[in-house]
Amino acid sequence: MVAYADLVFVARERGGRVFLADAARATAHAVAVTEGRISAVGHDVSALIGPDTEVVDLDGGLLVPGFQDAHVHPVWGGLDMLRCDLSGLATRDEYLARIAEYAREHPDDEWILGGGWQMSAFPGGTPTAADLDSVLPDRPAFLPNRDGHGAWVNSHALALAGITHDTADPVDGRIERDEAGAPSGTLHEGAMGLVNRFLPVESSERLVEALLQGQRYLHSYGVTAWQDAIVGTEYGDAGDPLPAYLSAAASGALTGRVVGSLWWDRSRGLEQIDDIVRRRDESTIGRFRARSVKIMQDGVAENFTAAMLEPYCDGHGHPREDSGISFVEPELLKEAATRLDALGFTLHFHAIGDRAVRECLDAVEAALVQNGPRGNRHHISHIQVVHPDDIPRFRALDVTANMQMLWATLEPQMVDLTIPFLGDQRSTWQYPFGDLLRSGAALAAGSDWSVSTPNPLAAIHVAVNRRSAPTEWEGDYEPFLPEQAIDLATALVAYTAGSARVNHLDDTGTIAVGMRADLALLDRDPFEHPADEIGLTEVRGTWVEGERVYDTAG
Repeated sequence: MVAYADLVFVARERGGRVFLADAARATAHAVAVTEGRISAVGHDVSALIGPDTEVVDLDGGLLVPGFQDAHVHPVWGGLDMLRCDLSGLATRDEYLARIAEYAREHPDDEWILGGGWQMSAFPGGTPTAADLDSVLPDRPAFLPNRDGHGAWVNSHALALAGITHDTADPVDGRIERDEAGAPSGTLHEGAMGLVNRFLPVESSERLVEALLQGQRYLHSYGVTAWQDAIVGTEYGDAGDPLPAYLSAAASGALTGRVVGSLWWDRSRGLEQIDDIVRRRDESTIGRFRARSVKIMQDGVAENFTAAMLEPYCDGHGHPREDSGISFVEPELLKEAATRLDALGFTLHFHAIGDRAVRECLDAVEAALVQNGPRGNRHHISHIQVVHPDDIPRFRALDVTANMQMLWATLEPQMVDLTIPFLGDQRSTWQYPFGDLLRSGAALAAGSDWSVSTPNPLAAIHVAVNRRSAPTEWEGDYEPFLPEQAIDLATALVAYTAGSARVNHLDDTGTIAVGMRADLALLDRDPFEHPADEIGLTEVRGTWVEGERVYDTAG
């Protein structure tokens, strides 16, 4: 007696293909799903179609494994969508108009919260309190920028926090100041904490709402699993995403598969490891588990907090005095990495500058010397500036390069605020995806949403073309370091099987018999269209374990 499938994907009149994301980059034309797992892959599964089988026509599209975002913040992204969301705008005047509109629509809000502004919209990347005061004279405002490494505040907020001319910069941040030394309205890195400790903390119910909002948004882009890059810490008013995940996982509302990256508190030392272990042990429910530790080793280049081997330039080719901040002292980082590795944690590093990348690689090397290979699949996110000497170390140390591919392009922030301060040589070391691939490094991919769009196809467009997707930045720029481009199949595998590997979700990420049926159906086959149209590809449907979680029809 034939065991019919629950769900099949087939190519009918308009054709279509299945991209398996395996080592051979093979394709097929049909897939069958039974009880949430893939039961057949081939060219004809008609014998498995029964009276109750759901049949999905590929209709000229490409079926791929569900995308997995290896570095993302869906709770905070969802919260931004529920607040004063500036992410879809681009200019100072647009931001101020939206903030004024939001304030009118929410007259009872004690604070105006939200964010998502671009640094390139303001001279030097630093908006002023005076601008905010013009639309918010009577309520405090705290509005982080799109990368979360700086915040725009008004005079009311500065006064509430007691930030004056005499307030010292914190060791891990900087207060932007005017020519007289008074705070001007932008707070960088740890300086944001001077204000956000006064913000009203969101309720647990609100954070669950934000998580589910973020989850819907990720599913709409074909994302079926992700690694939340900061859980297990109170992060200002946004609170700790961890309880929201545990609540949603326990209720069954969490449809995505999620690995939580427990936060390493840079204000503490090795004594926090016991707390991290306790959180891991208490945080495996349903589709959620916290098995990773996030260590933010530096900041970002645009505000000079990314840790560089050599000093920044002044924009005219001359060296400045500063070379960025290593948030965790390198010897402590080695000891922490060694102990966490021995405990079975995956280390998830944030490293933007070449010094930070080297310090993270050194820490993994120290762990390997002490513990031997343990298969924990450590990874470094962002890898914006990598010294050429460190490229081969990724493979040698089995460290995955966790790429935020969308950023590897010329756009206003890169042109105006990054390249001039990195200098000519160091600018050519940015986002070296091609060199990492050629060196044999393992590749994974993520978006860092809400820093930038979670759309994997927009990011893959950049990885292949080294130019922005048609749906993203405006402006006519040349390809950025085109020798660092990677091919479409490699980029797709990084965003599926590569991220599944760092997430330890070994029964996902590829399409093969026995794997979980976490799938995304694209509205076209990007292999059959010009490379400069990859970013126009959209997601028609998303499935987790064979259950549809997104349908473009609504």
